[in-house]
Amino acid sequence: MPGDTRIDTLLGDATSRLDAVSDSARLDAELLLARAIDVPRSYLFAHPEDVLDDAAADRFEHLLQRRLDGEPLAYIDGTREFWSMELMVTPATLVPRPETEILVGLAVSALSRRAPARVLDLGTGSGAIALAIARERPSASVTAIDRSEDALAVARENARQLDIANVEFLAGDWTAPVRDREFDLVVSNPPYVRDDDPALLALRHEPRAALAAGPDGLDAIRRLARECREVLVVDGLLLLEHGAAQAGPVADILVAEGWSDVRGSNDYAGLPRVTGARNSSRGAQCGT
Repeated sequence: MPGDTRIDTLLGDATSRLDAVSDSARLDAELLLARAIDVPRSYLFAHPEDVLDDAAADRFEHLLQRRLDGEPLAYIDGTREFWSMELMVTPATLVPRPETEILVGLAVSALSRRAPARVLDLGTGSGAIALAIARERPSASVTAIDRSEDALAVARENARQLDIANVEFLAGDWTAPVRDREFDLVVSNPPYVRDDDPALLALRHEPRAALAAGPDGLDAIRRLARECREVLVVDGLLLLEHGAAQAGPVADILVAEGWSDVRGSNDYAGLPRVTGARNSSRGAQCGT
């Protein structure tokens, strides 16, 4: 650490060091330092002249080195805000992204405020999508599936901490645990990154199985397009998040599998991010 351990000096130095790995270097530095000395972030602004003792300075340096190594701030902090909920996250789950709130908004808009509905979230991870929908639509029954038991443990803990009771969590491979059930709405933020995408290097701290999906990144979406018609009621809605460059291929996959009313929605940056489709009739057979 630098010899001067004043708060303002430490923040300036850390911001310069983080510029190479973060688009929000100053904010990252402030959050890390607030965590290291266990104070609100506002304390740093009010007391820039405070001097850290050696133990606190060492804690800050340790957290800073983790961030410099590319570890997401959410893993270091252990939490991430999503849909105005504070969620626990660990390396067993993806860090929820702001663009996924588009998927949640579309799902919530499709559900009545009062009428019961059955919702299925496939690949739930931290439970972000399922919990947001369940909180906004308490009359809905939400089922959330993930094949990772470690991820499900995080999701269940998030549900407990948020006191959201209308979600059940099941372990399994996509729709396998609910093949004998029907839902009104299915949502998923599946893996959609190409196996050889250089972006995976920057995401090396996050679970690869939740990111990569074959040579073109569409393997998981192909499977969902096959399977989900078997668990959706007629005219039920499927909502899939995908990469900004994948809207056309995703629409083609859905049309080929017999889905109707296929249409896309843009994210906050105006990029195509979610594709929805209706189940015009039950599929002939379950996908495998």
